[in-house]
Amino acid sequence: MSTVPTTSAPTTSAASTPHHPVAVVGAGLGGLVLARVLQVHGVEAALFELDASDAARTQGGMLDIHDDSGQVALRAAGLYEGFLARVHTGGQATRVLDRDGRVRFEAPDDGTGGRPEIDRGDLRRLLVGSLAEGVIRWGSKVTGARPLGDGRHEVTLAGGGSFTTDLLVGADGAWSRVRALLSDASPAYTGVSFVETDLPDADVRHPVSAEVVGGGMLFALGAGQGFLAHRESDGGLHVYTAVRAPEEWLDGIDFTDTEAAKRAVLRRFDGWDKSLRALVAEAEGALVPRRIHALPVGHRWERVPGVTLLGDAVHLMSPFAGEGANLALIDGAELGLALVAHPGDTEAALAAYEERMFARAERSAAESAASGAMLFGADAPQGLVDMFTAHGPEVTGAAPSE
Repeated sequence: MSTVPTTSAPTTSAASTPHHPVAVVGAGLGGLVLARVLQVHGVEAALFELDASDAARTQGGMLDIHDDSGQVALRAAGLYEGFLARVHTGGQATRVLDRDGRVRFEAPDDGTGGRPEIDRGDLRRLLVGSLAEGVIRWGSKVTGARPLGDGRHEVTLAGGGSFTTDLLVGADGAWSRVRALLSDASPAYTGVSFVETDLPDADVRHPVSAEVVGGGMLFALGAGQGFLAHRESDGGLHVYTAVRAPEEWLDGIDFTDTEAAKRAVLRRFDGWDKSLRALVAEAEGALVPRRIHALPVGHRWERVPGVTLLGDAVHLMSPFAGEGANLALIDGAELGLALVAHPGDTEAALAAYEERMFARAERSAAESAASGAMLFGADAPQGLVDMFTAHGPEVTGAAPSE
């Protein structure tokens, strides 16, 4: 039986291989929350992250943090008040337009919604700053892992280093290295591709686009494509141009030539209102292509001693229900709390965690797939308008997230 001690200072074997009772691969939102919850309860985790530092790359756009998942996790981590202090006021406003620029649905942010928006970078910095010095091993690229028996694993790092651990947690995203210990599943293309653009200081430099997007989230939709955009806390606009297309569509666009790339993307939007085309035509900086992948709905495995996954590593899904970041957060918090609740019995903790996580993930992945079909259906945006009119915009986040 593998165990997680109440304190977990790393040790070094006679062969100079470091040993960490709890090792987490990936310092995304889920891995960070797990490390924080364990720290709050006196259990130290070693967190291995590929990035060289917290500032190594931008962290994407806004996230809507749900009151029944992401916010629950932040409360468990003792960071809820810090989260509230960083919320983007007005960010829950929602607009739905058709391809002609006509407003088909609009709801203001009246402050009563349960899904406040926060910049992903701000949330990650809050989590990173809550951890003790040295918990995160920056610049650590995991290249593989193998079982040693009795729930222990050896993990190899780029450059030839390695360590052993009693509990290995793969929080390493869509293309997880740890997942192979549990499953042979891999992400598949969903049929939708994004091109991301930014319009900074929108009210001053891009007033037409600022008016189109409004204060929160915009859905401008037509059959098989559309613009999904949101206003960021710094006053800029982040836009996801979405196209239902073959996987190779993006390969035919030269993204090193920004103006040529804009023209290529906008050819898919001939006949759309000029104010919507401007979300790409007037964008500043490089265009960023991204294919949307997902793991199979209901992905799971039989219990394997000493290892588990959280977040996108286990349930990567399309972003069309706004669940990805929220699931990573609640996964991390619930795994941490399960380990604390089963001192000395890691397997019981992992079994309890996975039972709840699998069920939750399957529901959300199915919802995400259904939302994607609705957003880009032949009658779009009518399906979304009908749903929002009947139930309000909080029935689905539908805001892209990493």
